[in-house]
Amino acid sequence: MPQKLKNPAPVTVDQTTSEAASIIFRHFFEYLLTWEETAKTWDDIEGVHQVRISFRKIRSAFALFRDAIPKAASQPWNQEIRWIAGEMGLARDLDVFIDEGLGAVRGKLPFLGEQNLVALAMAAREKTYREQVRPMLESERYAKFKTGFQHWYQQREWETAELSKKQQTNLQMKLGKYSRKLLDKQERRVLARGSNIDRNDAYEMHQLRIECKKLRYAADFFKPLYTGVGNFIEHMKGLQDILGVMNDIAVTRHLLEVILADSNDHEALEYAGAIVGWRTCEFYHQLDNFDRYWDEFTEATHPWWKKDSA
Repeated sequence: MPQKLKNPAPVTVDQTTSEAASIIFRHFFEYLLTWEETAKTWDDIEGVHQVRISFRKIRSAFALFRDAIPKAASQPWNQEIRWIAGEMGLARDLDVFIDEGLGAVRGKLPFLGEQNLVALAMAAREKTYREQVRPMLESERYAKFKTGFQHWYQQREWETAELSKKQQTNLQMKLGKYSRKLLDKQERRVLARGSNIDRNDAYEMHQLRIECKKLRYAADFFKPLYTGVGNFIEHMKGLQDILGVMNDIAVTRHLLEVILADSNDHEALEYAGAIVGWRTCEFYHQLDNFDRYWDEFTEATHPWWKKDSA
């Protein structure tokens, strides 16, 4: 089985932003290749998971480096990655639902239908891997993406794109300086979303989750540059967990519609409703801790602010 990624991309303070971006793209692209074969079946659900993580981080890099690498340069690859991730999305959601969602409530709900729902979910997963995931990974379109994207980041083709003066400056800026600017900018986006947020507004909470994830990924990208990044990320964990449960509820409701679309099994339907109720109750219990986790995040030490930082 392939090894999970433990080390960040080998970026340094003396690299230019352009050099560092190429290294980050290469780091996650080469990692996803190691899990590609595993992702073709559900024998090990980490396959699809790790490939999707790699693509998610590449897409986050597109967004985070946008004031250096123009959107027009990354957009063709971003569109292809959206297609790839979309073809794997249902499989990953079913993996999580079967392994974690159903596993967490197994034997705890006073309703019949558990085994029937498990069987329906397993059948849906098998169909999704067979009809979506494997054909996509073996397709000519995916092969062309891999070849083209690898050439793009190896040659740093964004340097020959139509660039503004600001983008030209940022691309040649030393990573130590650029990373501080980027981390500060992304943290301000999180603060703008989270301060005075309506916690009952699903859209606002979802947008906060997206910005938190981008900040988490930015911190991961630049981890080699600063001491204490791990502690900063840990201070985000409680907040991200709450937002993650909220997202899981929305995903679970959609999944159950897919799984039960052709079923008239009353007991399975009743059990599915109980799962949504269980998860919703869990979310509201956790939501009581939102202020505490938000304060923990906002009061966390910023490693990139230290005098001895890059």
